[in-house]
Order: sequence, then C-alpha cells, then structure tokens
Amino acid sequence: MLKRRINPLAEGYDYEVDTTSEQAWYQLLRGFEDSNINQTLAYAAEEEGRGNISTLKLTRNGEVVGIALARFRRVPVLGIGLAYVHRGPIWRRTGTEANVENFRQVVRALRNEFVCKRGLTLRLNPAVYEEDTMGLSAVLGEEGFIKTPHQTRGRTIVMDLTPSLDLLRQGMGRNWKRNLKQDEENHLEIIEGSDKRLFDDFVGVYQQMITRKSLAVPNAYSQFMQIQAMLPDDLKLQIMLCRSGEEICSGLIWNTIGRTGIELFAATSDAGTQKGGSHLLHWHLVERLKQQGADCYDLNGIDPATNPGTYRFKRDLAGRHGHDVFYLGKFDATAGPLSQLLIQLRDIFRIYKKRFSWPAVLASRSA
Repeated sequence: MLKRRINPLAEGYDYEVDTTSEQAWYQLLRGFEDSNINQTLAYAAEEEGRGNISTLKLTRNGEVVGIALARFRRVPVLGIGLAYVHRGPIWRRTGTEANVENFRQVVRALRNEFVCKRGLTLRLNPAVYEEDTMGLSAVLGEEGFIKTPHQTRGRTIVMDLTPSLDLLRQGMGRNWKRNLKQDEENHLEIIEGSDKRLFDDFVGVYQQMITRKSLAVPNAYSQFMQIQAMLPDDLKLQIMLCRSGEEICSGLIWNTIGRTGIELFAATSDAGTQKGGSHLLHWHLVERLKQQGADCYDLNGIDPATNPGTYRFKRDLAGRHGHDVFYLGKFDATAGPLSQLLIQLRDIFRIYKKRFSWPAVLASRSA
C-alpha cells in the first residue's frame, strides 16, 4: 500500500501517542475550552471498545497545546481501515488566545501517525462551524485533507450565553416567554444531579415520549448510561427533572467540559403534556450554564424539515441570542486510492441504510 510522506512538525513541536493515562487524559481535557464529551475515553470506549482507541498529545516546548482521541477500525487481511476523530482535535487552551498554528500542528501530527505510519484513512470531524472565521478549512486542505463526499453536514443552534440572564430572557420568542411564565406560576419543582436513580427516572420519561410519538426506540440513551458509569465524578452527565407533586413532567441530560454546554437528551412525559415543565427546565439549564461560566449553549441538532416542532422550540429558546449554524463537515486524508475507495463505498452504504431503515421511516412519519 502506498503511504504518504511524513511532514515534519514545526520547530518546538512534538507529539506522543498512547502515553497518557486515563486520569491524565481527563486532566488534559479540563484545560481546553473546546473539550467535549465526544473526546472522552468513556464515550469512545463505549462506541468502539478500549482496544480501538488511541490518544495523541501535542506539545510545544514541553507544554501541551493540542490533544486528540481517535477511534479506529481495520479491514482484516487488507490491512486498511479508518481512524476517526469526532469533534476534535482539541487545541484551544483555556485562558489563552487561540493559536491556529497549534491546530495545524496537531492535524499534521494526526496525519503523520495514522495515515503515514499506520496506513489508515484519517477522518476529522472538528467542532468547527461553517463560518470558519479562523480559516481552519484552508489549513486542513494545506495539510492534505479533502472534504468528505456523500456526507450530510450537522446543523444546530448555538446560544450565546455572555449576555445577562435578563437580556437572554428578553431575547426569547414571545410564545416561549409566555410558556415559561406559565411554568413558573405552576410552582413546579426541579431536581438535578448525576446519580443512577435520576438517570433511571429520565429513561422512564423518555420511554413515555417514544411511545406517545410512535418513534423507534433508540439505543443511544442506554449507551450513555454506560458512559456515565465510566466518567470521573466532575465530568459526569447531569440530569434535570421537573416534577409536579409526585409526577415527573419533563427531563433532560446535559454536559459541559469546556466552555460550551450541550443538551444530549430531552423528553416530556405524558403528564408533562398537560402540566408543562419543559420551558422551565430549559431555562434552569441556561441559568446553570451561566453559573458554571459557559460561553455557549449547544442545543444539539435541528432539522426544520423533518422535525419542525423541536426546531421552533430551540429557535425560540435561543431567540435573538441564537445562531443557526452548520458544522464545517468531515475531512479525510488517505494512504492510497484503494483505502479511499473502500471508505467512500462504506459511507454510501451507511447513508442508504440509515435513509431506508425503519427508525428513519418512523421518524419521518412522526414529524
């Protein structure tokens, strides 16, 4: 198999692979403002298994300036495969000005390691939005990465949390503010924490919603229960429940590691369709994220065409302080044409499988 030439790192930069302990990895994540749940060992291990993960640490003059966690799969006999960095690399140190050169060098190190040395196709899906004011897309092109074909771009709403709570509330959609006021007048109770009992209570609410909307039951939340058990206490997923008397009306699961909080799951129970609670719960999350010093709230995905109701809810929550954004997308660097061809065929197969699967059909009918 043809392997590409290694491109040396710039002066002062160096990298190490698989030399960081689990405890040390989480400590590193705490030091970057673009850290996220996807780059935790717990998340990757649940997705691919601990034996199919590599960690890379980039240093400049001995200081860690970039990290990335890659999951990989190989095709037996052929020796080719895919290394995937989801929502990474991580390169924006907390409390320092963003240095694009650190991004360039960590991307170069990843390519040197996985493409040139291991002969894998390397796919990056960075936590970068399409507006890309720092020119990171150009950097990826210069470092040998090509925009992945046959892929849909993720889309989400990001709420700016830097204004005061009063301004954030004023900026909401009119109906959203009215529903929030009604929830507050109903004297609903909010419970929050990270223990398994609350997780189990949320799953009950989630299952009621799935049944009510005739949706296919996803496996994602059961995976997150396993992830929860493996995360350090201070990085665990947080659960919020809204209760009226003894009845749980709504719930959500969220997480923040860097400077952006993200909602992972949200659900309304049968009781909640009458008694409310969802608006109060999401406003409480905004307050909590502000208290923790988060700059942004990622509402974790929108699709106005297939799920207009959820889109309107998220749009009106963020209001004037929300930004409807597309992610930059996925980028590949390959070791040779055979590897590239097989990965593209895999992508096409996965897209058509997802499009015509029963969960996709059910979801489109419920929208």
